[in-house]
Amino acid sequence: MAEALALFETADEPAYLAGGHTLIPVMKNHLAAPDRLIDLRAIPELGGIARRADSLRIGAAVSHAKIAASPPVRAAIPALAALAGSIGDVQVRNMGTIGGSLAHNDPAADYPAAVLALGARVATDRRTLAAEDFFEGLFGTALEDGEIIRHVELPVPAAAGYAKFRNPASRYALVAAFVARAPDGAARVAITGAGSDGVFRWAEAEAALGAAFAAPALDGLTPSDAQMLDDIHAAADERAALCASMTARAVMRPGRASIF
Repeated sequence: MAEALALFETADEPAYLAGGHTLIPVMKNHLAAPDRLIDLRAIPELGGIARRADSLRIGAAVSHAKIAASPPVRAAIPALAALAGSIGDVQVRNMGTIGGSLAHNDPAADYPAAVLALGARVATDRRTLAAEDFFEGLFGTALEDGEIIRHVELPVPAAAGYAKFRNPASRYALVAAFVARAPDGAARVAITGAGSDGVFRWAEAEAALGAAFAAPALDGLTPSDAQMLDDIHAAADERAALCASMTARAVMRPGRASIF
């Protein structure tokens, strides 16, 4: 870690490299030209998956494939393992990392929904950030220049589910919902792929599921069209309707991922 941080500080236009599935295409299209690439994948402090009493700690450089196959993840938060197994294709899952995905914060990425719905904490080389404080709109995070994500600490829920309606070409989420019920019964719902400002919590659905954690509790609820992206892939009202249906699917199948 110390060497990576020093390499960043002594370059004019440095960039950290995790899985590379964002940075390399950007470079190939001449949209970025860093003078130094600093590969983070082999740094020991960024690896590993560990179960603690009431949480799961995942190193930033752990790949999607390792998360999907991890026995501790499957036992503690099976919906997270299922989410990781739904990302992209085999090549992406074996190269992409949870830290790289969170640092990039693509508005259609999967992990931000899980991190936000579970009330996770993102630890860096400088500080620890609550999920609500980490994400800052489309492609935006609270990370400062040169800051490195070390690991993510995810509370183990009483139940959780994930449902995704994806673009058939890119496999990114048009709309996806991660739903988590805490041990005290409180519900958290995070939506990715749909929000005009990126990943967001759906408060009305949380209140309904907090009263009754069952799909019928969501009947008649949809987020406001004004919150939704409206583009060539789906209109705002279509995305709002999908938010409701994906959230219901996630509640109906806790511990799994429903992919459409």
